[in-house]
Amino acid sequence: MHPTLSLLSRSVWKGPHIVPLPLKEALTKKTSIRTNARSCTILPNFVGIKFEVHNGKEYVQFVITEDMVGSKLGEFAPTRKRFTYKGGK
Repeated sequence: MHPTLSLLSRSVWKGPHIVPLPLKEALTKKTSIRTNARSCTILPNFVGIKFEVHNGKEYVQFVITEDMVGSKLGEFAPTRKRFTYKGGK
């Protein structure tokens, strides 16, 4: 099994992986959308909307910009902490 095969993009004929989200409510009420759908593809109509994506412990909040279109929601909510050495005695 090759780990890179699972990371390949989705077939064009299948289209992007989209989850039904309350976009109209978020635009009218100016609230954020809270979701667990980390594999959902970011579309151009998501630009300017606040999302809260679950990382396994808490919800990470961010605003979608034009640079994020085509990526997945989970790319902006890291699931692991960075490892740092403690410099004390």
